Amino acid sequence: MPPPAPDAPLLASDTAALAERLNAALPQTQCTRCGYPDCRSYAVAIATGEAALNRCPPGGAEGITRLAQITGQPALPLDTTHGSEGPRLLAVIDETWCIGCTLCIKACPVDCIVGASKLMHTVIDAQCTGCELCIPVCPVDCISLVPVTGLHTGWQAWSQPQADEARERYEFRQQRLQREQRENDERLAAKARAKLADLAAHSKLTEPAALEAKRAVIEAALRRAAEKRQAATTQPTTPTDEA
Repeated sequence: MPPPAPDAPLLASDTAALAERLNAALPQTQCTRCGYPDCRSYAVAIATGEAALNRCPPGGAEGITRLAQITGQPALPLDTTHGSEGPRLLAVIDETWCIGCTLCIKACPVDCIVGASKLMHTVIDAQCTGCELCIPVCPVDCISLVPVTGLHTGWQAWSQPQADEARERYEFRQQRLQREQRENDERLAAKARAKLADLAAHSKLTEPAALEAKRAVIEAALRRAAEKRQAATTQPTTPTDEA
């Protein structure tokens, strides 16, 4: 199906479908250099007309051409305020300097850094997207970026299978983080409810008025948490919900 004319208004379903096609054409490095938190968010921004299609350095000129063909918009030169097209980079950890802080593990969008607290970390080379997000968080500057594709840049330094795998790993990580947050929230709520069941035994306060004030604070916190969970489960489905 040909893309809608650039000036034609898009229905919500059309926008969602367009965003899916655009996301599939992005390299899925999840580097955030486009100014959005992930590739899917950038695809949605292009589909809704919020962002131009020339803000993805990892995709380079070929990536812009792909996006232009999907949208029917003219190809533009890469906006170098978001970075320059170049060879694919690989993060390498100097194991002699690594202190095992785990900050790079938390920053990696595709879970390609392995290790444990206070133990050496290492990068799984084949899964690294070269996003560079691990560099600024390292407190001892033990991570360097090494070009690994020679003169090949943009999509010539990447491949669709690699992009597909990176997307799957990113989405799996997002689901894991959401599950861990949900489980943590449930544990905290259970502790709060247990405290409410016998507040006097769980508090150093003895004055009835002070105990009631504390009860009100805990109950209000539980209501806010419940409302937040309810809002998260009832919000309308958008192209970014799967990320």
